[in-house]
Amino acid sequence: MTLAILADIGGTNTRVALADGATVRLDSIRRFPNADYQARGQDIAHVLQDYLTQTGAKVTGVCVAAAGPVQDGVATMTNLDWVMDAAKLTHATGAAKVAILNDLQAQGQALGHIPAANLRCVIDGPVKAGASMLVVGLGTGVNAAPVHPGAQGRVVPPSECGHVNMPVRTEEDFRLVRFIEARLAAEGEVPHAGVEEVLAGRGLANLHAFAATETGHPASLTSAEVLAALAAGDPVAAHAARLYVHILAQTLADLALIHLPYGGIYLIGGMSRAMTPHFKTFGLTEGFREARRVDLLQKDFSVTVVEDDYAALTGCAAYLHSQP
Repeated sequence: MTLAILADIGGTNTRVALADGATVRLDSIRRFPNADYQARGQDIAHVLQDYLTQTGAKVTGVCVAAAGPVQDGVATMTNLDWVMDAAKLTHATGAAKVAILNDLQAQGQALGHIPAANLRCVIDGPVKAGASMLVVGLGTGVNAAPVHPGAQGRVVPPSECGHVNMPVRTEEDFRLVRFIEARLAAEGEVPHAGVEEVLAGRGLANLHAFAATETGHPASLTSAEVLAALAAGDPVAAHAARLYVHILAQTLADLALIHLPYGGIYLIGGMSRAMTPHFKTFGLTEGFREARRVDLLQKDFSVTVVEDDYAALTGCAAYLHSQP
């Protein structure tokens, strides 16, 4: 069985592990702080070299999941000054078999390989075996991509749909869009109210700022502070959480109609896990299963939260193993 080295490069840390074929060695997982390498002018090549030096492993394959776009075999990190291609990874590891995936693509490749104990259904519905699925990332950023099984292997096309327009269904939604645009303009950012501005990690803070402004008493909290206030029963934090769930339900419904994921919708990332306890309270199912001209949303699709920190590594292993 071939031995491979895997890396899941996040905004803060890089997780590195070994895999026997499609199976990740859980006891081999180690974390490396990206800032330490960035400060020394080093990148993922040095992380992989350090891991191999520490473990003494000899690998024949390498697969990296990068939090950024991958084009023509070259990955560019969104939050780091790191660029990687096959030649760099081969030089760093000695592996002849190389794969580079967007982190969301890696998560999509992991579906079907994640233990049932790490899956929590939040909207019940039919799941058709072998059908297309949808993976939705809610973390530092937001993104989503369809997952298409096929005779030649699984296909997870790249996407940047976290920057699509925020759904606007109510007068309050419209006021929120204008609030987000003004907030971004004041910070010198592009004044575009995309779904990432309200559903990513910073999104809950933006929603709380809006909810506080609506009461006539502006306030500024981090998303972690909003979650703590929500747990303490604060009404402004509850307003922010209600808006989060409302917007998420509309976004998931739109994506479901675009991609028809009869194999299920899977939520990943820290925000999906943090907000899971509040989905029922603030009506995620009701918001998702609204009546539209077609009745698909009322009778089809399921939504599941992936509670597995190592899913991207699993996806890397599964993908690399599937390649000739």
